Amino acid sequence: MNHEVTNQTPPIAGTNAWRSDPLLMQLGEGFSEVARKDLDLLGKFARNPEALDLARLANSESPKLRTHDRQGRRLDQVEFHPAYHALMRRSVALGIHSSIWENNESEKGHRHQIRAARFYMTAGLECGHLCPVTMTSASLAALMASPKLFREWAPRVTTRKYDQASKPPVEKSGLTIGMGMTEKQGGTDVRANTTKAERVGNGFYRLTGHKWFMSAPMSDAFLVLGQAPEGLSCFLVPRILSDGSANGLHFQRLKDKLGNRSNASSEVEIDGAIGEMVGEPGGGVRTIMDMVTLTRLDCALGNAGIMRAGLAEAVHHARHRQVFGSALIDQPLMSRVLADMALDVAAATALSLRLARAFDEAANDRTEAAFARAMTPVVKYWTCKIAPALIYEAMECLGGNGYVEEAPLARHYREVPVNAIWEGSGNVMALDVLRVLKRGRGPFEEVLGWIERELGASGPGTTQVLRAAMDVAVEDEGSARILTEQLALAAAAAELKRLGAGQIADAFAETRLGGQWRTTYGMLGARYDARMIVDSLYPEVN
Repeated sequence: MNHEVTNQTPPIAGTNAWRSDPLLMQLGEGFSEVARKDLDLLGKFARNPEALDLARLANSESPKLRTHDRQGRRLDQVEFHPAYHALMRRSVALGIHSSIWENNESEKGHRHQIRAARFYMTAGLECGHLCPVTMTSASLAALMASPKLFREWAPRVTTRKYDQASKPPVEKSGLTIGMGMTEKQGGTDVRANTTKAERVGNGFYRLTGHKWFMSAPMSDAFLVLGQAPEGLSCFLVPRILSDGSANGLHFQRLKDKLGNRSNASSEVEIDGAIGEMVGEPGGGVRTIMDMVTLTRLDCALGNAGIMRAGLAEAVHHARHRQVFGSALIDQPLMSRVLADMALDVAAATALSLRLARAFDEAANDRTEAAFARAMTPVVKYWTCKIAPALIYEAMECLGGNGYVEEAPLARHYREVPVNAIWEGSGNVMALDVLRVLKRGRGPFEEVLGWIERELGASGPGTTQVLRAAMDVAVEDEGSARILTEQLALAAAAAELKRLGAGQIADAFAETRLGGQWRTTYGMLGARYDARMIVDSLYPEVN
């Protein structure tokens, strides 16, 4: 080497994702001491050099499908790099796949919120392996429609033990559950599914057909939609039967995806697979709705966590990089770009955790129940929509160093679109908002009442605009995205106000609700203290 390397940013490794996130720590102030200590340990792990390398390897060494063995027998096995299994082992041990279903005293009253904080920080490390984690947690909501199945499967899921072996479920120390919903001809329109389910007796059916996307194909069982004589129904289909034989799930190939590469997604032919009905005959869509609601929360949390991690990289770089004789972060344009992005990340974080709080309190509070019902598609829509542009801008802050694969930003940039597409794209979310609205304004009026109270003086004007947007959307379906985004921005501003975020909340509300035309970041005016915003939300913490 013929020169000394200077003015290169030191690695972010060795810091703590929990301690360096004051907003997340504030949201966790009501958690038990045990939970906060666990989150502190997770925050340390998420920035551990070895953990960051596991995240890199799990994606660079992508899963491989082995359809047959060397003698030509069907295998239908997907091989993962050990880094993937290490990440799965850690997340399962933390209970991210099961904690909301456990009777853990240290998480009482905050189960969804504590899990949300864990999910958020883990997503910032590596989000692909969280796909089977999400599906397992959410699948138990669907299994509650069949108490017998829930009693059989939930105890095996909640062991917090990750068992990667291909064995019958009864022989394993821990289980994961996947989903098989969409088909070639229908996609989101699952009612167009053609997979057939023929009754064989005692609540069991034989399924024949295909699924176009079946992620985490090494799950121990799958919730599958199929056409029974009574109509579209939901079935629990084990991958391996109790006698050790394969259950007719023939994986054709793995999807070559833009991102989410650590997680395998497969196309599968279903050849006489045995499944047990979940819920009522013909009630498949109704059976999976609670499950879908939980997965949508995770989509929002995942992208919020990735945005936090991506912007943390950009701020870290800007603090250490010298340009034109001073730190990059001291350059007025850069500080305003970072501050502008920080407002959106703070809003996405607060809004996603606000939804988790609604899930925790819905059973005992009418407003929280209304928030969970009306705002789940809203929160998923907005948090997922803003992520690609924000991660790109964070990448640009690093310049060429952000564009290379050695940096995590390239992986984050490829990852975030999947959370917008999975469990309902933007149009589907907007249509879900309309569906709830057309059934009655009650839930939205509860939400608007909360927004108005939290926003204070600007509340009545904001809710007046939202009610007008509702009137338009009821008559003009094509305007549903406008309503959905306005609801998200208003709710995020209200939650930041509730948290006492002061100038940060004011800056977000005034720039996002004020009507200014914005297409890129860095549009904050001089009256906002950009450096204060960045330093408050991204303090220098070792």
